[in-house]
Amino acid sequence: MRNGNRKIKLAAQFFTGAKKYFVLAIIASFVTTALNSLTPQIFRFTIDSVLGDGRYPYLSEHLWIMALVLIGTAVLSGGSMYVSRANTAMAGENFAKNLRDALFTHVQKLPMNWHDKNQTGDIIQRCTSDVEVIRNFVVTQLLEVFRTVFLITVSFAMMLSMNWKLSLVVFAFIPVVVLYSAVFYRLIARRFTDADEAEGELSTVVQENATGVRVVRAFGREKFEMDRFRKKNDAFAKLWIKLGTLSGLYWGVGDLITGLQVVTVIVVGAWEAVNGQLSVGEFVAFASYNTTLVWPIRGLGRILSDMSKAGVSFERVDYIIRAEEEAYSSLEEKEEKKDLKSMSWDSMEGIAFSHVNFGYGEEQKVLSDVTFEIRKGTTFGILGGTGSGKSTVVQLLTRLYELEDGNGVIQIGGKDIREIPLETLRQHVGIVLQEPFLYSRTIRENIAASRPDASFEEIREAAKIACVDEAIMNFPDGYDTLVGERGVTLSGGQRQRVAIARMLLQKAPVMVFDDSLSAVDSETDSLIRKALKEYMKDTTVILISHRITTLMGASKIMVLNQGRVAEMGSHRELLERDGIYKQIYDIQMSHDDRRQVKRDNGSI
Repeated sequence: MRNGNRKIKLAAQFFTGAKKYFVLAIIASFVTTALNSLTPQIFRFTIDSVLGDGRYPYLSEHLWIMALVLIGTAVLSGGSMYVSRANTAMAGENFAKNLRDALFTHVQKLPMNWHDKNQTGDIIQRCTSDVEVIRNFVVTQLLEVFRTVFLITVSFAMMLSMNWKLSLVVFAFIPVVVLYSAVFYRLIARRFTDADEAEGELSTVVQENATGVRVVRAFGREKFEMDRFRKKNDAFAKLWIKLGTLSGLYWGVGDLITGLQVVTVIVVGAWEAVNGQLSVGEFVAFASYNTTLVWPIRGLGRILSDMSKAGVSFERVDYIIRAEEEAYSSLEEKEEKKDLKSMSWDSMEGIAFSHVNFGYGEEQKVLSDVTFEIRKGTTFGILGGTGSGKSTVVQLLTRLYELEDGNGVIQIGGKDIREIPLETLRQHVGIVLQEPFLYSRTIRENIAASRPDASFEEIREAAKIACVDEAIMNFPDGYDTLVGERGVTLSGGQRQRVAIARMLLQKAPVMVFDDSLSAVDSETDSLIRKALKEYMKDTTVILISHRITTLMGASKIMVLNQGRVAEMGSHRELLERDGIYKQIYDIQMSHDDRRQVKRDNGSI
């Protein structure tokens, strides 16, 4: 019951702007049903009173009047049906739009650990197909339930007024059909859940294959991917075949019950008519009402069947809605901390990690007792092997992942970053990732993503600093070149440099380069660092890299090893200690490289 109430509340909250259309659709539907219920009575009256006993000779001589009445009733019924369908469509689309908007907005605010646990294809499935199933049930089929209940009520009243015995025969079949449909609903509900989840898995396979098409081709994984898809597709098809079999059984038995109902009404009605308990007109009216009721009552079974699908979709959508959002601005609501959003970042003095421990799961410990400080306006380098926790440091700094209580403190300017609204924090900390994401838009739009109001001159200046302006201008369409899905039309180095330009345009006081020069050659790396050195005079810079040449100009360098701080110091200090840093330096640097480094003053 509690789950049912939750679904009702969930549906009700997205009816904003759709309620009036839904009410109009119900009223128009009731008018249509009432007019259609009058038609058998018009036939009864015509057969018994106009053509039968001749009580209305004028009408007997002018049958066209009865024909006009029937036509007029049909026209009014058609008009009200149009009003009902039109308002149903508007109510449905408003409801679906509200739900899709809410889902998309909510997904944007969910923490990274939620996204880590949920597949992209399944999220897309919940926000599209499941929304459509809910829309179809809540608006279209729920309206049909109201119409059917009203139809049964009106028809039962009409039939009772003519012959109560035959009325009971007709309505004796209704609970049988409803009970049978309810049993079917319980049988099929779980299978719909399995089928919906299988569809989400299938969507994930297609999505992963489409986005990773270059990897698939490069490593000759076409057969592997086809086999993987075929297995998921076979499992999906088998589930729907089982559902089809169950549906076939339902409709087959339902047709048998309906056939028995029609035959029973005809036999009993004929018997009543022969014995003078029912006139010919009443018999025709009863047969008409029975025929009118057959399909709506059968439809109740279909609606109950679809209710199982809608119930599953409700739960899948509710799973997203119930997920807890990141606390973007919850602290803004507290009077004593309202000044945090508008605080001056110019006055903030440095970044500090104090005894930070973090893991992505209970068994996946990444950082252990990490402590360091970054002075404002300096460059801080982080060096470490794969899995050492380099990127995790940045993800914690920007609160892509939250640091739990008792696992250390991260501060900016002496303030715990958990006291800083996320929007404010992320506006002031710019990041370039090793694998930057580019939108399927123009290069100009991708760079301007961090500041949509930036002028073209500002966009191009940022591109020049990132050493990508010349490459862009060599494209036929220049800055209006479409980069393709995920930036596939650009090289790896060009994507990284476009991402750097995007971050530079943000003009954040803290800039993070997470191995973001890994795809460019050493010479370009040096040119970019020289250009950045002048640009970022008063900016706090965090450099994460596997290249010694990228880090050696940093004020301080931290070496991470298996999630722990192994070494800390300047380039010169670390070389003198003959530790991990020195070992990596000796491996990476040949004699010629060392001579080049001495001449290179472009380190940042």
